[in-house]
Amino acid sequence: MSEKKIIPQNELLMIANHLIQEHDDYIEGMRADSVEEKEGVLVFKGNYFIDDKGLPTIQTTAVFNMFKYLAHHLSKEFTLQK
Repeated sequence: MSEKKIIPQNELLMIANHLIQEHDDYIEGMRADSVEEKEGVLVFKGNYFIDDKGLPTIQTTAVFNMFKYLAHHLSKEFTLQK
């Protein structure tokens, strides 16, 4: 397996948000606002489209699945610069 590329957080977020916007399941307003790395896995965070009562919506599932997609694909290629 090849070595992971070390990348600054802001550059990784630019790549992630580009992938989000190009994805078939993109929802207006969906974006990754932050990323951290836990045991080699990139964890993306952003707006989860929670309703006024703090409950998940249909969009919440879409965002969760998108962040999972990003983690699965980008964790293989990148590691965050410390």
